[in-house]
Amino acid sequence: MVAGVGPNGGGGGGEYPGRFTGFVAVTCILGAMGGLIFGYDIGISGGVTSMAPFLKKFFPGVYHREINDRSHSQYCKFDDFTLTAFTSSLYVAAFFASLVASTVTKKFGRKWSMFLGGLIFLSGALLNMFASHVSMLIVGRILLGIGVGFSVQSVPLYVSEMAPHKYRGSLNIVFQLSITVGIFAANLVNYFTPRLTVVDGWRVSLGGACVPALIIMQLTGINVVMFYAPVLFQSIGFKSDAALLSAVITGTVNVLATFVSIYGVDRWGRRFLFLEGGVQMIGSQVAIAALIGWKFGVTGDVTVLPAWYAWLVVGLICFYVAGYAWSWGPLGFVVPSEIFPLEIRSAGQSINVSMNMFFTFLIAQLFLTMLCHMKFGLFLFFACFLVGMSVFIYFFLPETKGVPIESVARVFRDHWYWRRFMVADDDDHKGGPGGKKFHSTAV
Repeated sequence: MVAGVGPNGGGGGGEYPGRFTGFVAVTCILGAMGGLIFGYDIGISGGVTSMAPFLKKFFPGVYHREINDRSHSQYCKFDDFTLTAFTSSLYVAAFFASLVASTVTKKFGRKWSMFLGGLIFLSGALLNMFASHVSMLIVGRILLGIGVGFSVQSVPLYVSEMAPHKYRGSLNIVFQLSITVGIFAANLVNYFTPRLTVVDGWRVSLGGACVPALIIMQLTGINVVMFYAPVLFQSIGFKSDAALLSAVITGTVNVLATFVSIYGVDRWGRRFLFLEGGVQMIGSQVAIAALIGWKFGVTGDVTVLPAWYAWLVVGLICFYVAGYAWSWGPLGFVVPSEIFPLEIRSAGQSINVSMNMFFTFLIAQLFLTMLCHMKFGLFLFFACFLVGMSVFIYFFLPETKGVPIESVARVFRDHWYWRRFMVADDDDHKGGPGGKKFHSTAV
């Protein structure tokens, strides 16, 4: 039995008091710090790929196209297979690692899986820091991906099982908060390291991943916008420094907006945040597409970009990031970690993380090519997916706010759709543990 969680007494069940003790708080918060490694990597990769010395050393074709070749469309100047492989290789490695992590987590426990993830991530960070060839970069990224796969699979499970049910949502979102802090830290590092004169700034940026890896090892995850933010800002006319500064701004919004989710998830519920965030993100994507289409058209050629226009685009991206940070970002980890029965919880979380990493890999690998060919229509493409996702939430996700993790299955048995796949047990007829029955607020 975990401290602060579970029924009092034995036998036929009872209430779940879920006391919020200092031990529970510290344990959950320290465990959730595992998100730092995922966040730092999301933030760092886009920054270094916009640094001229990094491009010149490892991707000279992209460098010369950016500096000297004005014949390419603004949409296409970063379209390079090897460059996108540098970013996306992490996520394909995380996809496979998260599947293996299920067995490790179940056999050796959540803590050891988190520790192993931190150790492998540390190895990848060191290899990237001292890289002299692009192959070393990609191998390092693969190691980083394995570390991310283990950590992202095990951390939400650990926190969900440790947290009292009344505070499970808020404590689990600390994991997402640590991801946003990692992104913000990476954006700050990327902004200042190009000014270093005694060492290559990109080496410091990549090597900085050692810090969150070490944290998750004695103390113990919108990806397109966040890890390609500097490249995206450069593509719409910002200079290198301005692009990195804009990424710092969006990173700041990402961190601050996550606190809204921490405050509201156990007050307003999961469904409200999902749906509000979905509407906000859809509106932002459509507005961004309209603005970029208006100025850049289908050719991608623009000679003058007014400051008011550029900052309006940044503002809309920040509005999008805020909607993500208090809805789909954190809840994408919270909800899957609490809806699976104990017997398959580790395997279920592995499937969740592996699918997350698989689609993140596809987006990371294809984004720059899609931007080149779909142009401003790419943002409408993502908006269409958001519409479908929001409709799914409205009809098919029951509310789990305030429900003990052991009783979540009963909420699905009350749901208009999922009940046809659920088998009632004796506790359902008694109204659940302690005579209390939990109802879904879904339509």
